[in-house]
Amino acid sequence: MLVLVLVCSGLLLARMFATTRAWEESSADWQRLAHQGADDLAITQGQLATTQAQLDATNAQLATAQARITDLANEKAQLGDTNATQQELADYQSRVSQAAGQVATALAACIAGQQQLIGYLGEAQNYDAGQLAQFERDVETLCDQATDANTSLQAELKR
Repeated sequence: MLVLVLVCSGLLLARMFATTRAWEESSADWQRLAHQGADDLAITQGQLATTQAQLDATNAQLATAQARITDLANEKAQLGDTNATQQELADYQSRVSQAAGQVATALAACIAGQQQLIGYLGEAQNYDAGQLAQFERDVETLCDQATDANTSLQAELKR
């Protein structure tokens, strides 16, 4: 009887050790998953901060461009009394207005894209990382176009 109790106790002890090892492995797997999730979150938060900084910079560019356009339009409006000067001024204002419209449109598209990207990055776990990266590149292209349009406007304003 004692031998039977010892054998049963040994089997029970072996089963308990096996169960404990299985729980330890499962716990390690969950811990790795939690660390990976934390790493992914940190990366996404970094991308979000970068995109927010770009949005702030773009908003500042838009405000500067609009103020400069208004100032120059006011300056040019005060310049001419003669027909030739007025025609020149009208042509200039037309070119500036067209360039300003392009800047405003491009900056608005950039801002809208960045705001949408911020929303996507805030819920990055719901989207494919490759698609998010492609969308971020698309937004950067929009913002580059806005910068190019602003550069053209500044060149026109220097004329």
